[in-house]
Amino acid sequence: MSVKPRLSAKLAPWIFVFLWSSGFVAAKYVHPYAGPFTFLAIRYVLACAILAVVAYFQRGTWTLTRTQVWHSALVAVFLHAIYIGGVFFAIHEGVTSGISAVIVSLQPVFVALLAIPMLGDRFKPIEALGLFLGIVGVALLLLPKLFQGNFNSQFTTAGIVSCIVALFGTTIGYILQKKTGGGIAFVPGTAVQYGVSSIIFIVLSLTMEDNSVQWTPQFVAGLAWIVLMMSIGSIFLLYSLLRQGSAGSVSSLYYLVPPCAAIQAYFLFGERISFLGLVGMALAGLGVMLVMRATGSDGH
Repeated sequence: MSVKPRLSAKLAPWIFVFLWSSGFVAAKYVHPYAGPFTFLAIRYVLACAILAVVAYFQRGTWTLTRTQVWHSALVAVFLHAIYIGGVFFAIHEGVTSGISAVIVSLQPVFVALLAIPMLGDRFKPIEALGLFLGIVGVALLLLPKLFQGNFNSQFTTAGIVSCIVALFGTTIGYILQKKTGGGIAFVPGTAVQYGVSSIIFIVLSLTMEDNSVQWTPQFVAGLAWIVLMMSIGSIFLLYSLLRQGSAGSVSSLYYLVPPCAAIQAYFLFGERISFLGLVGMALAGLGVMLVMRATGSDGH
C-alpha cells in the first residue's frame, strides 16, 4: 500500500484546522469594509460560481437526485446560513471573537451526544474525557483574554442569542452532513449548498443592510482567502473527514481552532498568549488526540 495516502490522511485534519482557524484572521481584515450579510452574499456567490465552473468541465458531475438536492439544501441552511451567518452577525453586534468562540466551542459535545441516537456512533468513556479536556482547554485559552479587558460589555442580547443559534446550526449541520452527505459528490452537492446560502444571504443583505462595500486591497485579499481556502479548501477537507471518521471525532478538531487562531494572531498581530493559555492549548490538543485515537481504534 502506498505511503502517500496514509500521509495525506494524517495531515488532512491539521491542514483543516489551520485553514479554518485562518478565517478568524481574514475576518479581521474584511469586517470594516462590508456588512456581515453583504460580505457573506459575495463570498457564497463567488464560491458557487467557482464550483459551477469546475462542474462544467467535469462531465456527468451534475447528477444529483431530488433527494440529494434536498439534503444539500438542508445542510446549507444549518451549516452555512445559520452557523456562519450567526457568528458574523454576533461579531457585528459587538460580541468579541473570544466570547463567540467559547459558546461555539461547545459544538463537539452536542455533536457527540446527538451522534449516538442519530448516527449510531459508539461513545466511550475516553472520548468523554477527551471532549471534557477540550472544553477546559479552550476555556483556559480564552478566559485570560476576558480578564485582561477583552470582555466587551457593549454587545447586544441579539448578539449572544445569535451565537447560541449558530451553535445549534453547526451542530445540526454536522450531523446532517455526516448522515446524508456520504453519497453526494463534493462539487455538485457543495455547489447546491452555496447556491442556497447565496440566496439566503442576498435576501438578508437586501433587507437588513445598505449593501455598501469598500473594495480595498485588504478586503479583496481577505475575500480571496476566505473563498478559496475556507469555502473550497477547508469545506472539501471537512466533508472528506466526515466520510472517513465519526461525527464526534471530526467535530473534536474544532477544539484546536481557537489555539491555532491564537498562535496566528501572536505572529501576525503581536497578541500575547498567557501561561494559562498555553496550558489550555496543551489540554485542547490532548483532548483531540484522545477522541481521535479512541474513534480510530474502532475503525470509525
